[in-house]
Amino acid sequence: MRSKTPDKRLRILESAVRVFAREGFFKARVSQIAEDAGLAPGTVYLYFKNKEDLLISIFEVRMEEIVSRFRAAVMEKEDARSRLECLVRMHLSGFQSDPDLAACFQVELRQSSRFMRRGVKGGLQQYLGLIREIIECGRREGAFRSGVSAGLVTHFIFGTLDEVVSTWVMSGRKYNLVSLADQLVELFINGIGPGAGGFAQEGLNMDCRPGRASS
Repeated sequence: MRSKTPDKRLRILESAVRVFAREGFFKARVSQIAEDAGLAPGTVYLYFKNKEDLLISIFEVRMEEIVSRFRAAVMEKEDARSRLECLVRMHLSGFQSDPDLAACFQVELRQSSRFMRRGVKGGLQQYLGLIREIIECGRREGAFRSGVSAGLVTHFIFGTLDEVVSTWVMSGRKYNLVSLADQLVELFINGIGPGAGGFAQEGLNMDCRPGRASS
């Protein structure tokens, strides 16, 4: 049995992204993924139980990378609005620069009944948590309205970004995805900006960096 090196596992995942995007989840074969990775078909099964396990592992590994990278970038911004704009731009540019991953996330992953049954967990939950931290920070700064559920606003932002990327993928990537960033940020800010009911005043001087937001 060959040594289960991390590099080899990542090679398989990278090949799976390409093959799933090209062939589709149901038509793709493990042998095609192995060939793309330059490995024997049996080697894939040393790391993954089956094709569905491969698909879900792509999501888990990439989401962990995305959340880590996004959080680091967002933490460099000084206020909630600039943090939200940073997240939106990174979300759109990340998928535009990796259309194969976009196809896996937005189309092929939805073909997995196992993934759909599991619901929001792991990396996706962390990503939603990052968005919520930005919202809560904006409320403490007085920049975002406090009269709407933070959970609702979080899912509004994520759901909108998710649908925008899905539409771009299904259209055949016929337009510049990143060009929509300014419009989306304006939509989000107008939707969660200060309203007639007043601002959230408590904690205006608190540290609003991601990871320090109140629960």
